[in-house]
Amino acid sequence: MDKLQSMSVFVRVVEQGSFTAAAETLRLSGTMIGLHIKGLEQHLGTRLLNRTTRRQSLTAFGQEYYQRCRQILADIDDAESAALSLQQSARGHLKVACPVSLGVHVLTPLLAQFLAQWPEVTVDLVLSDRALDMADEGIDVRIHIGPLEQMNSLVARPLPVYRSLVCASPAYLERAGVPASPHELQQHRCLGFAHPSAGHEWGFEQHGRAVKVPVNLVMAINNGEALRQAALKGLGIIMQPEVLLAEDVQAGKLRVLLPDCTPPAMPVHILTFADRQQLPKIRLLVAFLLEQMQAGFPL
Repeated sequence: MDKLQSMSVFVRVVEQGSFTAAAETLRLSGTMIGLHIKGLEQHLGTRLLNRTTRRQSLTAFGQEYYQRCRQILADIDDAESAALSLQQSARGHLKVACPVSLGVHVLTPLLAQFLAQWPEVTVDLVLSDRALDMADEGIDVRIHIGPLEQMNSLVARPLPVYRSLVCASPAYLERAGVPASPHELQQHRCLGFAHPSAGHEWGFEQHGRAVKVPVNLVMAINNGEALRQAALKGLGIIMQPEVLLAEDVQAGKLRVLLPDCTPPAMPVHILTFADRQQLPKIRLLVAFLLEQMQAGFPL
């Protein structure tokens, strides 16, 4: 028999004072009540109750066991109540991963709002432009930019596409001139992201077709913010995410180049594990991010 059920029957027998009263309360037969008590006694190797035709009483061991059973069953009730409460509110720790520029300029401010709304949640935010294995790194939620890889046990929810701009400072353009087409980038000083997929070619969409052009890369840096700073100092032309450059463009510190030839937009997804996506802290964070980003990334 189920040990927890037998313990519950035993406690009810003690509190009701008889097998018959306990049977009525639990809607079990008297025989079944007796089997539960007998099973416990056989398992424990000692008697729990002294029974006569007229009355019953606890043995010394039975009294101690009754108190322990009451506490165990109360702890189980508390645990189930806590679990039910967790289904309604977010609490606990989350590990979230995101590419650097999107994480700094978009995700961090949004997480600040989320944590203000759910103060019992804590977040470990990992900003990295390298590929991350969610299972190996212990990541609960990951923002992924680019084509989806093998999904296995992951669930992907789409976000707005991620756009990049080609920009340079007014000082650089005054000194070197303004490129009229992507192919003229070979005659300019360009600043690129130090990544194997970036290389010395930049991709564009021109008149509905994809175009790749070689660029004169005079500096490669593995950080978008550092590339931005170099461009602001007039060192050359950069292609970087709109979320990183938007404020500088609005302030006139950088100018957008080649408006008719835009870098291809990249798909963005929120990734979670299929078997954990309904945990309140994960479910509520994903819903919050989808709501905040549905019209585009805040700039």
